[in-house]
Amino acid sequence: MMYQIGFTLYIFLFRLIALRHKKAKKMVQGHRNTWNVLQSDQLKDKHPIWFHAASLGEFEQGRPLIERIRKEQPDKTLLLTFYSPSGYEVRKNYEGVDQVLYLPFDTKHNVRRFLDAVQPEMVFFIKYEFWPNYLTQLKKRGIPTYLISGIFRDNQLFFRPYGGFYRRLLTSFHTLFVQNDASFKRLSDIGQGDKTVVAGDTRYDRVLDVKREAQSYEIMETFQQEANRQSSVLLIAGSTWPEDEQILVPFINQQKQLRLVIAPHQIDEGHLKQIESQLNRKTLRYSRANADNITQAEVLLIDSFGMLSSLYRYGKIAYIGGGFGAGIHNTLEAAVYSIPVLFGPKHQKFNEARMLLEAEGGFCIKNETDFQTIMLHFLHSEADRQHAGDCAGRLVKQSSGGTDLIYNRLFDTKS
Repeated sequence: MMYQIGFTLYIFLFRLIALRHKKAKKMVQGHRNTWNVLQSDQLKDKHPIWFHAASLGEFEQGRPLIERIRKEQPDKTLLLTFYSPSGYEVRKNYEGVDQVLYLPFDTKHNVRRFLDAVQPEMVFFIKYEFWPNYLTQLKKRGIPTYLISGIFRDNQLFFRPYGGFYRRLLTSFHTLFVQNDASFKRLSDIGQGDKTVVAGDTRYDRVLDVKREAQSYEIMETFQQEANRQSSVLLIAGSTWPEDEQILVPFINQQKQLRLVIAPHQIDEGHLKQIESQLNRKTLRYSRANADNITQAEVLLIDSFGMLSSLYRYGKIAYIGGGFGAGIHNTLEAAVYSIPVLFGPKHQKFNEARMLLEAEGGFCIKNETDFQTIMLHFLHSEADRQHAGDCAGRLVKQSSGGTDLIYNRLFDTKS
């Protein structure tokens, strides 16, 4: 009852905010589009396999399984829903599924209406999504429901003395595919071990796919070749924020044997100019680079989206931004190329970062001094740099295979 009242209030306030907030307004409009699509009977009698992701990161975790099902069972209809505009707006034209929609808010009325229209064959929630009304109604209707790449921590409500409401939600899942043994133990301790399977994180499979599909960039190849010619080490700094750049820039300015590719998380003109003003090295924006001027550049500033996952292939060391703010970005996109991965202290919620640290392929940077110490060590010891990179790449390979495990369990053995 408390959840129903609280969530109703949340929806009311959300719609008020949407009158002025662009992101919230997109969600409200997206919900309307969802109902329009469902009323048009585009999914009628198709009984799709339904995947739900909160946002873009969770989608990337689910993507290997989506594409495996699409490849192996092309006759199946696939539905993908998002909660957040940051996922929907980027992937609304994703061709790996038949339909991409916003998920309507989790009210009893919305849930019944949505499930009546969709009538899914089976449902996959990715990593963190636990919507009480959806889960309760799916269980009531006997629709097989799965969690993939789940991660459970002690501080979650499931494991609190007062968390009975949330523990009961777990009974709605047919199988909980979790990332690690610690999650399995936590779930076993509350009586869910018999339906829990350690399948790893499907993002490892995804980054291996991304590596195989990586694009080549002529400008980057020339920049890399020039760095090698001058015996310089090329650092790729991805998804950086101003807090990261405050750590990076002073060292870059001092170390002439280091070359830098920096791909900021935000590429608005103000941020790009701010970075350029801090650097005293020869800096060139990617959009202005050509065969003539790239050989003179010491820092390449990426001012385009969609390149980063392919850029790490050119580096000797990677720095992943976000660790001095809300949390680090994707470390595995760099680790898959067998290079050392550096990141800030806000990494505790990211199991892959912990695994990189344990494997000696990842390194936590708490301040500017930490960054300088580790970078100087790698600049002067190619053997140690290569060893750390090998550890990172080995971790990715050894941790892959979750997609096969899940697919085979659900579709080959029918378990």
